[in-house]
Amino acid sequence: MRWTIVLLLVTTAATAAEQAAPQRETVDARVAEGRGFAAQLGMGLKTALSGAIADDGPLGAIDVCRIEAPASAADVSRPGVRVGRTALRVRNPANAPDREARAVLEEFARRLAAGEPADTLEDLRTTPRGSRYMKAIVTQPMCTTCHGVAVAPALKQATLERYPADQALGFEAGSLRGAFIVEWTDAAGK
Repeated sequence: MRWTIVLLLVTTAATAAEQAAPQRETVDARVAEGRGFAAQLGMGLKTALSGAIADDGPLGAIDVCRIEAPASAADVSRPGVRVGRTALRVRNPANAPDREARAVLEEFARRLAAGEPADTLEDLRTTPRGSRYMKAIVTQPMCTTCHGVAVAPALKQATLERYPADQALGFEAGSLRGAFIVEWTDAAGK
């Protein structure tokens, strides 16, 4: 009888491990895909912002964020996969986080403040519609020109003309700016 119980426990543990392996592979694949989407959007925005700043100074960056960033996010997205950005303090109200994204952003901020490396701040979870991956965006020195503590008055005024409800100021290099967000609907698979 004792050997039957041991055999049953070993068999149950082996079956559970076999079932967990495909789930782990699915999660690993989804994280890798999410990282790819986030990197694609991030590099595209960084290139566009650097070019605009080189051509027109910081004022040129405002329209990159206002016009080109949503278009770039739409270009990176595909049927069943929406790619974008969100933050706790947004410039564009359309990028405001929902309750679940807000909780992830708050956790990212806590982890970053506790000294966790920025490149480890990511999250994948199942949602009612499918799944969602978030990757932290950490404020870079270039970002503080428009989003920092000491924004030039003319730049601040031009920003407020385009974003009257702007909350995206007062950031320091190395602080959490927001997150890339990749959402898969059930049609795209889980």
